[in-house]
Amino acid sequence: MELIIGLIAGAVGGNVAGGIFRKLNMGMLVNSVAGIIGGGLGTQVLDMLGAGSMTQGGVDLAGVLGQVATGGVGGGALLALVGLIRNATSR
Repeated sequence: MELIIGLIAGAVGGNVAGGIFRKLNMGMLVNSVAGIIGGGLGTQVLDMLGAGSMTQGGVDLAGVLGQVATGGVGGGALLALVGLIRNATSR
């Protein structure tokens, strides 16, 4: 459940980052894919650090909001990184 929430939030985060930073925007599909990958990576890193926010045996609101934030930030961060690399190599 955590990973699914992270992936969806990552897609949203990637598209939001693409909308905010126009120079990094690579289109809806690429923004979504980069966001999904970034959201998944962010969720996995958080779990590896032992800071997973879902409770075992149930889901609480704070845990879901934490996963949404982690996925969104991870998705936006990966999109920004990919966009910066793309812009640097196109010069």
